Amino acid sequence: MAKKYAAAVDQGTTSTRFMIFDHSGQVAGVDQMEHEQIYPQAGWVEHDPMEIWQTVIDCIEELLSLYPRKIATIGITNQRETTVLWDRKKGT
Repeated sequence: MAKKYAAAVDQGTTSTRFMIFDHSGQVAGVDQMEHEQIYPQAGWVEHDPMEIWQTVIDCIEELLSLYPRKIATIGITNQRETTVLWDRKKGT
């Protein structure tokens, strides 16, 4: 079976979107999920990285179930200003 589509993950500041495009560049499918905005103090915004990861997985799984084995490639665009920190000793 020939692969018919290209896909993209767009992980933005307020939501995650997964889009599937046909050979002419037209949108064949899209799924989007918002994620929580956390404001610890004025002028700051934080996100739960595990929630973002889960929205990426959920959006992809939703559309892949409609287009099984038909996607040739997936690209990613993301928030360029986001940093995830962890405690190496605690593993969290």
